[in-house]
Amino acid sequence: MRSSFLQGLFQSIAKRGRRMLQRQPAFGIDGVDMPALSQAILSGRGEASGTALASTLLEDWKRLDQSGRLSFFQHLASNFGPDHERIAASLAAYQAEPDDAQAMALHEAAEPRRQELFRRLNRAPRGTLQLVAMRAELLGLLREHRELASVDRDFEHLLASWFNRGFLVLDRIDWNTPASILERIIQYEAVHAIRSWEDLRRRIEPADRRCYAFFHPALVDDPLIFVEVALTQGIPAAIAPILAAERSPLAAEHADTAVFYSISNCQAGLRGISFGNFLIKQVVEDLKRDLPYLKTFVTLSPAPTLRKWLSGHANEDQGEVVLSDAERSALARLDAPDWHLGEDADALKPVLMPLVAWYFLHARRGDGTPVDPVARFHLGNGARLEQIDWLGDVSERGLGEAAGFMVNYLYDLRHIEENHELYANQRQVVASSAVNRLGRRANA
Repeated sequence: MRSSFLQGLFQSIAKRGRRMLQRQPAFGIDGVDMPALSQAILSGRGEASGTALASTLLEDWKRLDQSGRLSFFQHLASNFGPDHERIAASLAAYQAEPDDAQAMALHEAAEPRRQELFRRLNRAPRGTLQLVAMRAELLGLLREHRELASVDRDFEHLLASWFNRGFLVLDRIDWNTPASILERIIQYEAVHAIRSWEDLRRRIEPADRRCYAFFHPALVDDPLIFVEVALTQGIPAAIAPILAAERSPLAAEHADTAVFYSISNCQAGLRGISFGNFLIKQVVEDLKRDLPYLKTFVTLSPAPTLRKWLSGHANEDQGEVVLSDAERSALARLDAPDWHLGEDADALKPVLMPLVAWYFLHARRGDGTPVDPVARFHLGNGARLEQIDWLGDVSERGLGEAAGFMVNYLYDLRHIEENHELYANQRQVVASSAVNRLGRRANA
């Protein structure tokens, strides 16, 4: 009965708010002026009325077309930033009397008004989920509308706080997990597509398979990120045996290696909020506790930008590595269909292996970090570049993105912090001796 009363109260307040705001809108829907509604949310004192107005704005925003959503974001960028006059006054007060109280006043003055608006919108039922969806829409507009970057910075600042590690819950995904969550695992898998319910079952039910996901209390039935794990004997060099429909499962107690072969972020609106580093490290700890006979923790990772980089080196005017005409000719053969079958593969392997090692060890972006995005992720987590896998993924996607190559990154808990420091401070790629030897051959 109490729930029914509160729902009726919210609806009544929201209707009154709509009537107040139906006056020649700058933009909106059904006659509601969304800029005025945003201002009303910030100006309101009552929690109940503020929550009702926040619900109204979020519902109306979902019904806006793309042009209306762009206008809303542009209005936030132009009119809901910091109050510069207030900042100047607070700065003068702090300079005159530099104490903690004046410092706090200056801090509060410098905060963009958008941040408080987002906090109040977050009070609405399922407000967090709707704000994550709103940011996903914003990210799609940023490339062509850089004036919205300040809005995105405020979104990212708040979401990083709301989704910090202290709020995340790690759950194992198995065949007893609710079907609604399993459907999302199928939907969100971004590395190796799950093609059916039976395919999903093969990945989570056998004794030598695991899947773990992070959840947040505000998105209880929607994972943030998940990792799929295979228990094996030794470090695998190819994905096909792991994904094979017909295989004999390994008894968990006979495995010595845990392989993280797929990591998928689920919420586009949380891009830039890091979960993967916490996820892998916690899964390693959980596996070590549950399966103490596991000795090795590695990934079997794709290399999504490798093929593009190799194509640049097939062109005589590009590339950091000096190649002979014969080597360039060999690279050009990657364009042939089914090059990975038969003699072409035998001829290409001694050319490509050193060049690919060089790519992972030395190819850099303008900021000094590796070109490969998966390498940036794992090296930043403190992993070691352990092994380069020839024809590790001969699927259409694997050949198109990475010329069939895959990579193993090793997570050794004894050296994770040391490796992370070397990467973060010196941009050093920590690699095995075998990979380093291959890389030295590239320009030999």
